Amino acid sequence: MSHRPTPRRVRLRAVLALTAAGVIGAGAAIFFNGSASAGTTLGASAAEKGRYFGTAVAAGKLSNSTYTGILDREFNMITPENEMKWDATEPSQGQFRYTSADQIVAHAQAHGQRMRGHALTWHQQQPGWAQQLSGTALRNAMINHITNVAGHYKGKIYAWDVVNEAFADGGSGGRRDSNLQRTGNDWIEVAFRTARAADPGAKLCYNDYNTDGINAKSTGIYNMVRDFKSRGVPIDCVGFQSHLGGLPPSDYQANLQRFADLGVEVQITELDISGSNQATAYANVVKACLAVSRCAGITVWGIRDSDSWRTGENPLLFDANGNKKAAYTSTLNALNGPGTPISTPPVSSPPVSSSPSPSASVPQGGGACRVTVTVNAWNTGLTEDLTVVNTGTAAVNGWSLAFTLPGGQTITSGWNATYTPASGAVTARNESYNGTIAPGASVSLGFQATHTGNTARPAAFTLNGAACTVA
Repeated sequence: MSHRPTPRRVRLRAVLALTAAGVIGAGAAIFFNGSASAGTTLGASAAEKGRYFGTAVAAGKLSNSTYTGILDREFNMITPENEMKWDATEPSQGQFRYTSADQIVAHAQAHGQRMRGHALTWHQQQPGWAQQLSGTALRNAMINHITNVAGHYKGKIYAWDVVNEAFADGGSGGRRDSNLQRTGNDWIEVAFRTARAADPGAKLCYNDYNTDGINAKSTGIYNMVRDFKSRGVPIDCVGFQSHLGGLPPSDYQANLQRFADLGVEVQITELDISGSNQATAYANVVKACLAVSRCAGITVWGIRDSDSWRTGENPLLFDANGNKKAAYTSTLNALNGPGTPISTPPVSSPPVSSSPSPSASVPQGGGACRVTVTVNAWNTGLTEDLTVVNTGTAAVNGWSLAFTLPGGQTITSGWNATYTPASGAVTARNESYNGTIAPGASVSLGFQATHTGNTARPAAFTLNGAACTVA
């Protein structure tokens, strides 16, 4: 039974009608450096490429042994299907309820799975009391909601869908009319800044549907992200839901890449595919993600066909009895095929600026800082997410963050900075798009590394030579 409201189903029909049939561009060069052994599960295979493979989870199904058996064998990232949404977490104003969401988080922690938080703000699934608010009262309620929910899960969430589905369908490329939008056009920016303050170590994502190809809606979102990056609004990732009715659009990979070139991570967040060419379509989506170095991973929206909100369409990788489908095999084979390691690619479409790149100039100003570090480790590797807050009174224009990497750790790739050398005393230097940190503002960066058993976090942080405190 679907856990999404009826309007989503109606909307889906329009999405499917608009989805252009096509294949991932045959001319795309797809390479993988290194020789990882073929994985035997979705999560393990994705991890070998530095990615994750996750699923949406309903707390009420965690007592089903078939459901949890597949969940814990195959997936290394979990997204709560409904349990972290506004109506679930704040049913009465100022009264927060986390029971079901906490159950999912506890399951993930017990089984070595990471968490995506979904979703802090959305025009749907608002509690009745919020639907009755408007203007300043609604804006303040939104800020309080984000602060409390993100704060409750601080340090436990890999990435938050901070804002969900805020752009309109059709050819305008503009914002959706909603009670949140009517509080002021800056509401999305406010939501992201609030989320950063509440959970500094989490990646902050914008998430939407019908954005799989290069179209008016995805271009509207692209322009917002570019603007946010140019002004230092803390956005780290963009989620592409990819509720497909067949093959992804022919420009699917190119669309992911153009967002990645802005300096944000791209994530496929709610993948499900119906139709007779399901197996090929799943494989093409996986290949597109593997070809984009900033594509961090894929989440399918449910485990078995019987768990899907798309009732009767059988859009998932396992049938109602929990058996692997042909789409599962094609997905696993694609994950075990060639791919591009996670890395920081050149920014081909940086924010327009008439001034020299901060990374090309001598660092100036500031230096006092606070660093928050989040480590996610597995048997031979780890990722580290760093948030650097300028606690000084002057802006930092061009920054170098120096730190000591623990023994046995070697950086293999990174994002939002360049890292030299790969081990020992490391210096991370800003990219062209994030070189200025205003007083009180922050910048997010991170890296992936191998380790030989030591998974401790780095030490001795300095920003432009001045010592930082570590939160």
